[in-house]
Amino acid sequence: MHKHNTDSGKGRILAQSTGAPAGRRRRLAWSLAVATCLFGVVAAFGTVQPYPEPPLSQQTTIEAVSLQLVPAQAPLPEFWSEDRLQRGDTVAALLSRLGVNERDVETLRRSPGMPFSLLRPGVIVQARVGGDGDLQSLWFTSGRDQLLTVQRSPEGFRLSEQAIPLTRGLALKSAQIRSSLFAATDAADIPDSVAAQVADIFGGDIDFHRDLRQGDRFSVVYESLSYGGREIRSGRVMAVEFVNQNRAYRAVWYPDAEGKSGGYYTPEGKSLRKAFLRSPLEFSRITSGFGLRLHPIQQRWKRHTGVDYAAATGTKVRATADGVVEFAGQQSGYGNLIELRHPGGYTTWYAHLNGFAKGLRRGMRIAQGDLIGYVGQTGWATGPHLHYEFRVNNQFRNPLAIAFPAAQPLTGERVQGFIEHARPLAAQLDLLRSTNLALLE
Repeated sequence: MHKHNTDSGKGRILAQSTGAPAGRRRRLAWSLAVATCLFGVVAAFGTVQPYPEPPLSQQTTIEAVSLQLVPAQAPLPEFWSEDRLQRGDTVAALLSRLGVNERDVETLRRSPGMPFSLLRPGVIVQARVGGDGDLQSLWFTSGRDQLLTVQRSPEGFRLSEQAIPLTRGLALKSAQIRSSLFAATDAADIPDSVAAQVADIFGGDIDFHRDLRQGDRFSVVYESLSYGGREIRSGRVMAVEFVNQNRAYRAVWYPDAEGKSGGYYTPEGKSLRKAFLRSPLEFSRITSGFGLRLHPIQQRWKRHTGVDYAAATGTKVRATADGVVEFAGQQSGYGNLIELRHPGGYTTWYAHLNGFAKGLRRGMRIAQGDLIGYVGQTGWATGPHLHYEFRVNNQFRNPLAIAFPAAQPLTGERVQGFIEHARPLAAQLDLLRSTNLALLE
């Protein structure tokens, strides 16, 4: 499109005479403007040097210009985009951010067999989208180490899966607590699975429901499995340091002699595994503690023989220790109840459940941390929560206050092997700590 210069006599495209009729000049300019709009003439301009006003005798000269037709509606180019699924995201919101139009979003939502149920927070989704917002292709990896591809075809969208080779490495990251453990790991781009492992590792020493303080920090070294230079998923935490209320806790993973299992140990070789976990839920908040309280239904003061954890219906409940299922079923005010029997005269009760883990039955052996049921609101419950009881020889005890015994420490040759194994991991924790302190200063 022509750009008219209004400066006095500078950069003129048509050399025009001041003696030429004004009406003729206006008609010429109007004709060229119309031609430009109709045929889309594109002019390439070089640098035009200023020159003085032309002499009065100069005549207007008009030359034929070759016009190149441009399609009225040229197709818009495709583009590539990617985004990460955030906690609380919907698939529709993610696709919208990727540039997919509402028509295709609705089509994908109603198409059977689409793999969006496999999406987890933190997963990166890539898309190839037409200029009009039509989705052409979409890719993301699943927890089954598969590359899932959704491709447009004349018949609709088609899904294909392909196994991907993963490269194993180590990731080193740090985070600082400002409100919660998950908020800190989100800010530091640390996977939720790593956060859950950290809570499990120190669950016998730190109550992650009540003990966290603003300014607490941790550093973690964990396995990272990547594909094409991107982390696909995280593996086991190999070493971690957590500073809670200015007290530092450290743990290093050490495999057993067969290499099939293992455990977490302090730098001195002391096992961090406790006979019981502090909580049957990974993350929750306590709504009612152990002791005397006003019963919410009976409206009278009554001894509360357990601890209540508020959580959404369906939240996973785990066994706090190795044991055997003594009871799994309905029991009056407890609603759906699981009772586990543990060595040494210990029993744990899990009440108001929405349901039980698949295949759970009396006499089944359960390992610490195993899924046994789901939070619900059965029995005498005013809202979804878990009622957890801890008994010693059938006497009620406060699970938040009792001291739990630790597993046996490493001995003999295993101690020296652990020290050699832990040395490079401890050095990486030292590096992360010094880096964090430098940033804080």
